[in-house]
Amino acid sequence: MTPRIPRRATPDPKSSDLFAAAAEKNVRPPLADRMRPRTLDDFLGQSHILGPGRLLRRAIQADRVSSLIFAGPPGTGKTTLARIIANTTQSQFLAINAVLAGVKEIREAIEMAREARALRAQGTILFVDEVHRFNKAQQDALLPHVENGTLTLIGATTENPFFEVNKALVSRSRVFQLRSLEDIDLKAALKAALADGERGYGLLKVEADEDALDHIVRMAQGDARSALNALELAVETTPPAPSDGAIRLTMQVAEESIQRKAVLYDKDGDAHYDTISAFIKSVRGSDPDASLYWLAKMVEAGEDSRFIFRRMIILAAEDVGLADPAALRVVMSAAQAFDYVGLPEGQFHMAEACLYLATAPKSNSTMAYFDALESVRTERIGEVPDPLRDGNRDKELGHGQGYLYPHAFRDHWVEQQYLPTGLRGRVFYEPGGLGHEAGLRTEVLRRREAQWAALEEAAPRAVAASLKSDWLERAAGVGSGALRHVREDLITAAGLKRESLVLDLGGHHGFLTWEALRRCVEGGVWSRCATTDEQTELEAWIRRIDPLHRPVLRVAALPALPAVLGEESEPPRFDAVLGLATQIPPDGASWIAALRDRVAPHATWAFASRRPSLDIPWAAWLADAPPALRARVATLAARAVEPAAADPTGGEAWETALRAAGFNRVQRAVHRYEDKRRLTPTQAREWLARAGDLASGADAHRAPLAALRAALGEDDWTVAVGAAVSHLSSGLRDFPAAYDLVTAA
Repeated sequence: MTPRIPRRATPDPKSSDLFAAAAEKNVRPPLADRMRPRTLDDFLGQSHILGPGRLLRRAIQADRVSSLIFAGPPGTGKTTLARIIANTTQSQFLAINAVLAGVKEIREAIEMAREARALRAQGTILFVDEVHRFNKAQQDALLPHVENGTLTLIGATTENPFFEVNKALVSRSRVFQLRSLEDIDLKAALKAALADGERGYGLLKVEADEDALDHIVRMAQGDARSALNALELAVETTPPAPSDGAIRLTMQVAEESIQRKAVLYDKDGDAHYDTISAFIKSVRGSDPDASLYWLAKMVEAGEDSRFIFRRMIILAAEDVGLADPAALRVVMSAAQAFDYVGLPEGQFHMAEACLYLATAPKSNSTMAYFDALESVRTERIGEVPDPLRDGNRDKELGHGQGYLYPHAFRDHWVEQQYLPTGLRGRVFYEPGGLGHEAGLRTEVLRRREAQWAALEEAAPRAVAASLKSDWLERAAGVGSGALRHVREDLITAAGLKRESLVLDLGGHHGFLTWEALRRCVEGGVWSRCATTDEQTELEAWIRRIDPLHRPVLRVAALPALPAVLGEESEPPRFDAVLGLATQIPPDGASWIAALRDRVAPHATWAFASRRPSLDIPWAAWLADAPPALRARVATLAARAVEPAAADPTGGEAWETALRAAGFNRVQRAVHRYEDKRRLTPTQAREWLARAGDLASGADAHRAPLAALRAALGEDDWTVAVGAAVSHLSSGLRDFPAAYDLVTAA
C-alpha cells in the first residue's frame, strides 16, 4: 500500500498580504543606515583619499571611476562611499554581496551591463560587498567582463586585500585604504543624528550630556556604525521624563547602550598580523608602554602564547642581538617558565620577557649574515684558500700548508686570510655601538684593519682592478649612486605616505617627482617647471602614465610660485615640500611665508643641498711630506675653507630663511655618503692629477685641489702628490659626498 503524503496547507492570500503590508509599514531602517552621507561634502573623515586634489575625489567628480577596492575596518564608510559613487555617476549601478550572491546573480548583473551598453551606451558599476568572500567560480564568471570593460568593479572588504582577495581581482583594481574615524568625526556624526529631523531624532526632545557622547565615541573606536547603533539604542530605550518629555542621555545610559567594546582580533585576519606587527615594532623601538599594551591586547584576545614567545625569541636575536646576548637566555627561560606555570600566572613571565626586550640596548648586526648569504647566491663562489683546507687527506697537494695556528700567537690572534681570494677585504659584519657589542667594536675594527694591512702586499693586481671604472668621476663629483641615496634620505625625512600631496620645487629633470609619484599612489604630486621647455620635456615623459595619476606641472619662476598656486580653481594643500639643490629666492622668509598658505599645517618641508668638499684631511694626506710643506698647505687650505659669499642653495641659507619665516622645529644635518676604497698608487696619482688640472674657476666641489696646485707651484705640488699617493694607497680611504639635509615642520 502506497503511503499517503499529507498536503501542505495553503495560506490565505488575503491574510498573507495583510501581514506583509503591516510588516513593511513597521520596518524602519537602522539609524546608521538612515544617516548615511549622500554626497562627498557630507562624508566624514578619510581626507587622506577624499580631500581636495586627491586622486579618488578627482575620479569621482569626473565620473571616471575605474575598478576599485575599498579596504578598512568596519564602520569607516566603505559601503557609503560606494553609494555616493552611485549617486554621482552616469553609469548604471548594481550591488551584490559576495556571500549571498552566486554565479547566477553575477551572470544576471553581466547581462544587465551588456544591455545598458548596447541599448543606451551606458557603463555599469558593480559593487561587491565582502569581496574577499569571492570563490573561484564567482571570480571566473566575473573577471573576463571586468577585463573587457563590460562593467567596472568596486569591492569592499575588512581584510587585507593583498592577502585575502583573489590576486586576479587585486591586479585589476586600485586599492584604497580607509582608516578608523577620528573622535571628532564620530562626535559630529552623533550630533548630526540628534539634530536631523528627517532621518535622525531632530523631532524628539533629546538632551545628551557631553560626557555621555564622549563615552560612546571612545568605546566605538573609530567605528561610525557602532557609535550610531549605540546612540539609537540609548534614545529608543530611554523613556521621556514625565515633567517635560525630554529624553536624557546620561553617562549611565551611554555605558548601558554600548557596554564594553569587544577586542577586534581575528587570528586569521588583518588584526592578528597588524597587532603582532605593532608589538614587534614597539619592542624594537624601545617603548615598554606600547609593548605592554599590544601584548595585553593579544593575550586578552586569546592569542596562542607559543606564537607570542616565538616572536620574542626571534626578536631577541634579530633586534637585540649582541648588544645584549643575555636577552635570548631571558626569553627562553621565560618561555620555559610559562610552559611550567601556565595562565593566568604565566603572564608575569611573558611581561618580564617583553619588558626586558623593550628596555635592552638594540643591534641588528646579525643581519650581516644575509649580506653574506646574498654574496654566496649572486657571486661566483670562491675556493677555500689552501692554508684553510683539510691537510689530513690531501697534504701532498699543499692543503693546510701555511696555516697559522692563532693560539700560538699573542692574544690568540694572527693576521691571516680567511675569505676566498676574490672576496679579500669584503666587510659583512659591522659591530653596533651599544651595550655588550660596543665593547667588541674597537677590537673587531682594529684586527680587521691590521689584517687588511698585512694582506695588502700580497693582493693580486686583479683585486685592485676590480674597482669600478667610474670611481674617478664619483670621487671628484657626485655620481648617480650618491644622488639616489640623497633622494631616499630626503623623501624619508619628508615622511611621504601613500596619500600625501607633494610639491616638488623642480629641477633635475623631475628626479624627485618620479620617486614621489611611486610613493604617493593615493595622493598626488605637483612639480614646478622653470621654463616651458622643461615642461615640454617632462610632458613627454608622463604621456605613458594614466591621466589621473600624472603629476601636475606648473611653469613658474620660483619667486612667483605662491601666486601661481593661489590662482588654481581648487587650490591644493600640500603635505610635503621638497627641494634638491634649490636656490632660495632673495627674500627667502617672505617667500616661504607666502608659500605656506598653500601648505597644510602638519606638512614637512625638506631640502637637500650639496656641501663644498673643502674639508680635505691634509694632515693625514701629507703625513710623509716635509714639515715646511705640510705647514704651507695647511695655511692655504684654511684660506680655501672661508667662502667668498653664502651659497644661496646651501643648507645654512634655507635654515636661516625657515627660522625667519616662523618655523620653530628646524633641523639641519650633514649627510655623508661614503665610498671607501683601497687605491693603487697609479689610481691615486691619476685622480690627483685630474683634480689638480681643473681651472681655478671650475666646479666649487673640485676647485680646492686646482687652487692648491696653482699656489704651491709644480715642484712642491709634485712632492705633495707623492705624499698623498702614499697615504691614499696604504689602506681603505673614503671619498664622500656631503649634503646638508634641512627639515622644518
